Amino acid sequence: MDKLMDSIKLKVKCFVGFIFVAIGLVFLPSISQAEAFNKGSTVATLGIGSGQLFRESYLIFGAGVGYYVADGLEVGLEVDYWSGGNPTVYELTPRLTYIYDNGAQIKPYLGVFINRTYIEDRPDSDAYGYRAGVLMKAGRSVYVGFGLVNTELQDCNDTPFFSCSETYTEASIIFSL
Repeated sequence: MDKLMDSIKLKVKCFVGFIFVAIGLVFLPSISQAEAFNKGSTVATLGIGSGQLFRESYLIFGAGVGYYVADGLEVGLEVDYWSGGNPTVYELTPRLTYIYDNGAQIKPYLGVFINRTYIEDRPDSDAYGYRAGVLMKAGRSVYVGFGLVNTELQDCNDTPFFSCSETYTEASIIFSL
């Protein structure tokens, strides 16, 4: 029961933290007059979430940068740090994302990625996956995103107690540099 309460408290803290970061970024001044998703634009992302690994609960902090090689097509790199559990975990995720800039306030996106996870004192692991969701304009150069992600672990065997595939929600903040 204590583990369940700890997990709920961690998720509430993550949500509250994300809201404060989102509010702060909405009020950032515009750094660039270019459209956020046009060819040649650079964007940065911030994320916060929670996860579990080896029966430990973690608070996950993420940051990334992306470059638009064509209108709506971003090549990017994310780094995540898993805090609060043992062992220490870092993730490195190159990504390719297409954002359909339809001129509306809400913009759908689709993306694919590969992932390398570094776990202290354990073998590294690889995964690939895809994501889909929407971005909503929150300021001159700020967008808030919500979506679904599916990740497939490599070199993994499904068992009745462990799945090699995971689907989860994501929330992010994207701002134009």
